[in-house]
Amino acid sequence: MSPTSFHYDEAGPVATLRLDRPEALNALTFEVYRELTDTFRGLAGRRDVRAVVITGTGRAFCTGGDVREIIGALLGRDERALSEFTTLTCDLIRAMRAAPQPVVASLNGTVAGAGAAIALASDFRVAADTAAIAFLFVKVGLSGADMGAAHLLPRLVGLGRATELLMTGEFVEAAEALRIGLYHRVVAPALLPAATAHLVDRLVRGPAAGLAATKAALEAESEMDLESALRAEARIQAELMARPDFREGFAAFTERRPPRFDGAPE
Repeated sequence: MSPTSFHYDEAGPVATLRLDRPEALNALTFEVYRELTDTFRGLAGRRDVRAVVITGTGRAFCTGGDVREIIGALLGRDERALSEFTTLTCDLIRAMRAAPQPVVASLNGTVAGAGAAIALASDFRVAADTAAIAFLFVKVGLSGADMGAAHLLPRLVGLGRATELLMTGEFVEAAEALRIGLYHRVVAPALLPAATAHLVDRLVRGPAAGLAATKAALEAESEMDLESALRAEARIQAELMARPDFREGFAAFTERRPPRFDGAPE
């Protein structure tokens, strides 16, 4: 993993992707989109990476597409070229949702536009209390349904609130985002690294296969009826029961000790 448009770091079982254009409030360029997508696709095959963190440098997490490098450039494109771009942005969301690892968005500041979509596509959102969020797409004359937002957001906050957020494009403060279920935890900015690390530590010590199966089920079952979901869960649960992590989990429970799942850090 050697992207050039953002920082990439691995510390044991944790990969951290840090957007690092603070002078532009971590606005995205074409290259950032491509490299983020390639990185998530590459991580999907890395069993040694058990959790992924995505965060930003400075006072913003990400404020969406760069006005000059993306939005200005799009004004001169034909319909085919515009479709290529929108497919590129959606490919990033596909790669994030397909990655088997839990993805934690550590929201260090303002979250807007495509940045809000990236946060939404993550499995967890831990935020500084300065991390107001807005799905700005209608503010520039576009649909609020972009990068999967109309699919993912109602599942978190309900159809009524999702309609409001996507159709007005207004900012929601971090405390309100927490109240409506969009954020999982909100802390003071100085406490964000520790709060993120605490959650990530719990995840990397969990059963990697079990967590991956949970993420896949949450994704797949949104389109299933109950009977199909029950059959799918019965099948994957039976498969996991045949694996060492299930035996270890039972042994740890009976011995009253924390489990040591396969591949988890000591």
